[in-house]
Amino acid sequence: MDDKTQKLNLKREVGLVGAVSLIGGTMIGSGIFMSPQTVLSTIGSSGASLVVWASCGLLATLVSFCYAELGTVIKESGGEYIYILRTSGPLFAFVLIFTSVLFVRPAGVAGIALSFAQYAVAPFYLDCPPPVLVVKCVAAAAIVVLATVNCLNVRFAMSVQVFFMVAKVLALAVIIIGGVVILVRGHTGNFQNSFENTNLGINPIGIAFYQGLWSYDGWNNLNYVTEELKRPEVNLPRAIIIAISLVTGLYLLVNVSYLTVMTPRELMTSSAVAVTWGNKVLGSWGWVMSVAAALSAFGSLNGTFFSGGRVCFVAAREGHMPDILAMAHVHRLTPSPALIFTAVVSLVVLIPGDFQSIVNFFSFTAWFFYAITLSGLLYLKIRKPELPRPYKVPIILPVLVLLAAIFLVLAPIVDDPQIEYLYVTLFMFSGAIIYVPFIHYKIFPHLLTKLTVFLQLFLEVAPADKNL
Repeated sequence: MDDKTQKLNLKREVGLVGAVSLIGGTMIGSGIFMSPQTVLSTIGSSGASLVVWASCGLLATLVSFCYAELGTVIKESGGEYIYILRTSGPLFAFVLIFTSVLFVRPAGVAGIALSFAQYAVAPFYLDCPPPVLVVKCVAAAAIVVLATVNCLNVRFAMSVQVFFMVAKVLALAVIIIGGVVILVRGHTGNFQNSFENTNLGINPIGIAFYQGLWSYDGWNNLNYVTEELKRPEVNLPRAIIIAISLVTGLYLLVNVSYLTVMTPRELMTSSAVAVTWGNKVLGSWGWVMSVAAALSAFGSLNGTFFSGGRVCFVAAREGHMPDILAMAHVHRLTPSPALIFTAVVSLVVLIPGDFQSIVNFFSFTAWFFYAITLSGLLYLKIRKPELPRPYKVPIILPVLVLLAAIFLVLAPIVDDPQIEYLYVTLFMFSGAIIYVPFIHYKIFPHLLTKLTVFLQLFLEVAPADKNL
């Protein structure tokens, strides 16, 4: 982290309202418009799907508390990467950053781009699902456009974000109010026998949680606020409880609205659930929901690109990533190499992937590293209790969340193993094979130096220490 940021961090200027806005605003994205039908079809009943949504909110709250303590003990940027580096060592940290840069972040970008594309094309295919090729081409175009915007102008990219934030909140408000009005009129038929046909297998529960937790992704952004937060020992737990409770409440109300308006069968077969809802409630104005959901996903995608370079910078500074990924454009001061790299890998992930698969593999990988991070917190609590902690959680909390993380990692592969999860696991651990020769023993440094110099000249970039 640069000196300028350090000084800003020490001022502690973020209050409770700012912290709540940051966590909640980041969490509400494309997931709530794409995941409800998959959660319902996987778990099998409307009652169980609402239990999954509430449980995902509870799990996000508990793991946030654990991260809050980590953020006050290890006061460095970089999230899981820096926590694993400081507690589990450079090998695990490299495996994380290798997987994050080459799969997790691009998978997140590809998943959000697909949800944007699904809603963008939905009004043109009212009577049938849109062709896969059309959806993927629109998703690819969105990735290219936003990567270009973020490479050219940081301020414009950030001002765009405010507009999209308003769009997604309005869309959720319309869905909730519409659902409440119809519920008050007595349309409660879809909630009778609401737990009938529930799938209680380990695999369906795990996959349902994967899809639900995708919508809560962003809860760990509070770890970039910890250093700037006024009275963190008081405001940190308050911000977590308020923000995640609000988001959980919104998500439950939106799902109740969906289930009030649509039968479970209609919800499960819908390719764009907010559009189906809009057509049934708003009639000829149903297309408004499609536009709002597309804008929400586009805003999430823009935010993902905007914050994308941070972990690359930290990892390159630690010697775990090529120097080129920690450089910025000499005139525009944008992290263009990291953005271009993420965009290219995202387009590759997009080619074979569909939304559900991308989300499942994203969640599987993410919770694997959350488990390692939580193990690090337990190590610090047991072996280094003397470290100053402005905020502490009881040791039972990380133990419970670690058990939940282990369950989430093992659930999809216990009673219905799929070969794709083996491929993802092998890919993760291939990072360890790369680490030994290229990072630990630094083989072929001259070749990498020549490539870095060529890319520096070609992209007009320079090391970014104090300008970002």
